[in-house]
Amino acid sequence: MAEHRTMQRGALLDAARSLLSEGGTEALTFPALAERTGLARSSVYEYFRSRAAVVEELCAVDFPVWAAEVEAAMQHVDTPEGKVEAYVRRQLALVGDRRHRAVVAISAGELDAGAREKIRAAHGGLIAMIVEALAALGHEQPRLAAMLLQGVVDAAVRRIELGAAEDPGEITEAAVGMALRGVRG
Repeated sequence: MAEHRTMQRGALLDAARSLLSEGGTEALTFPALAERTGLARSSVYEYFRSRAAVVEELCAVDFPVWAAEVEAAMQHVDTPEGKVEAYVRRQLALVGDRRHRAVVAISAGELDAGAREKIRAAHGGLIAMIVEALAALGHEQPRLAAMLLQGVVDAAVRRIELGAAEDPGEITEAAVGMALRGVRG
């Protein structure tokens, strides 16, 4: 019985990833989840109390995997500059990944304060990865610099997600340039 519930929960999360990837947060509805998984709509409520709970669970499952990929990319380089570049590039490379849609969905207005706090804490872990490299580069306030760097990454993510006029590769190069050279270009 427990194994069946685990499989059903996994199927619901996979369906949620697909829905988010295909149509954003608006596409993530309980009727759509039920249709994708072959469950009755009422059965979906047995696993999740709300859309926010689905998004929270996706973030709890997917964010650590995403963060581990960023960290792994950073471990393959030796210089602080290389770590900053890997930090930016890997996050932007993950924009098209279905798991990323769940992370992007954190901005959904229906998330409760508890869910937002859990997601903020996970995001803080991502920011903490780059603090040491920024300290090695001589930043007096490396944590603040890390938060600002993440702001550059977040802006580039939004630009890519919007389907901006620029190619995603151009956006990535601009974000890496901003991270490494600031506004000097």
